[in-house]
Amino acid sequence: MKKPSLTILGCHSSIPKKNFHPTAQILEIKGFSFLIDCGEGTQVQLKKAKIKFNKIIHIFISHLHGDHFFGLIGLLSTFHLLGREKSINIYAPKGLKEIIDVHFKWSYTKLKYCVNYIELSSKKLEKIIDNEKIEVFSIPMKHRIYTNGFLFKEKPSKRKLNIEEIQKIPDIKILDYKNLKLGKDFKTNNGKIISNLKLTFDPPKILSYAFCSDTSFYLPIIEHIKYVDLLYHESTFLKIEEKRAINTGHSTANQAAYIAKEAKVKKLLLGHYSNRFPNLKEFEKEAKKIFPNVEISEPLKTYYLE
Repeated sequence: MKKPSLTILGCHSSIPKKNFHPTAQILEIKGFSFLIDCGEGTQVQLKKAKIKFNKIIHIFISHLHGDHFFGLIGLLSTFHLLGREKSINIYAPKGLKEIIDVHFKWSYTKLKYCVNYIELSSKKLEKIIDNEKIEVFSIPMKHRIYTNGFLFKEKPSKRKLNIEEIQKIPDIKILDYKNLKLGKDFKTNNGKIISNLKLTFDPPKILSYAFCSDTSFYLPIIEHIKYVDLLYHESTFLKIEEKRAINTGHSTANQAAYIAKEAKVKKLLLGHYSNRFPNLKEFEKEAKKIFPNVEISEPLKTYYLE
């Protein structure tokens, strides 16, 4: 299976420009392709990133400001034109369904596939996906309108068989492999107990990713994202514009770094930059004074969870 990765489709705020695209990203993890936010032009960026449209089954919309969902109607329309039949799940605040339905009503379009809307309203951490491979949680943010971040956590994989050691013990049959993968010791025909640790290898490390945008500097986030391997946190402004950040419900680069430091995350990825700052390296420079392992996100660049 591919190494879990995050591909940035857009990482700027509000007004798009020639090479500046609003928020959208693809998280590929445990065989899933999760689309997180869908700013204007997302489907074009998906094409450039060579992401297969039919792999997208789950879409997460953080909030109903246009730079986070204006690309959604276009994407859903393209799915329809391509003859999609597979249903899609959209996790978003209440109101998005009404917006989408009005568009398709007055364009006289009946989608060929089903759209399932999972409306988010909780102001506490809430588990919204739970299957055998992964858990996904919505995280309450602090913004001008109801907003969620998202936390993605792998579930533990089964242990890997050490075939070389297993073949040394004739009593072990293929039917026993399932129990070995589950971590159980093996009992031979003469009653000897062989430790599972001798017969298997540790499974891959459990990885996690947190998306926190849009939000003011909000300390309660910390308890929900502790020790994640990769944190994407908005940094709309630099410290010199901290007052503007407060007034608009956004964060600065140094505030994002403080959150990362206190949450003890492995790596911080900055994004959602205001267009008033042309030199993005200034964001990285400011954040590194507080949290060294930081990078600025760039459109169409892929970052790996490890």
